Amino acid sequence: MLARIRKAAQEKDSGFTLIELLVVMIIIGILAAIAIPVFLNQRKKAVDTSVKSDLRSIANEMETYYTDNQAYYQPATTTAGVSVSIGATSPTSVKVSSGNYFTFKLLKADGTVETTAANATGYCITGQNAKGDKAVAGLYYNSQGGGITTTACP
Repeated sequence: MLARIRKAAQEKDSGFTLIELLVVMIIIGILAAIAIPVFLNQRKKAVDTSVKSDLRSIANEMETYYTDNQAYYQPATTTAGVSVSIGATSPTSVKVSSGNYFTFKLLKADGTVETTAANATGYCITGQNAKGDKAVAGLYYNSQGGGITTTACP
């Protein structure tokens, strides 16, 4: 009888209990619940950064055009991911990131919208991407207001 008890004690099963496995699964679930929203938010910020980068590139070309021609050019509104052409005779093409689209407004000295390129003293570009954090409101580049902002164009 004693030999049987001793043998049973020596042949103890090794492995994890159900409680230990459940605790580990709960911990993994909590970590995933914290990490996934943070990761998704970072992706949106990356998309917004691509819009900002494209806004700066387009603004540089707009200023180059102004330096050469002493007038601002009014590019057409773009569709998502299509290059922006600046200039009529020999246009400069600005490649934009996939999904980014832009609208343009020429501005008068008082910041209101100007319809004639020859009379414009500045411009405002609206950049958007449906996958970004600023998808609805957009990001703006105002040449009179000092660069990229979240304040809407007039």
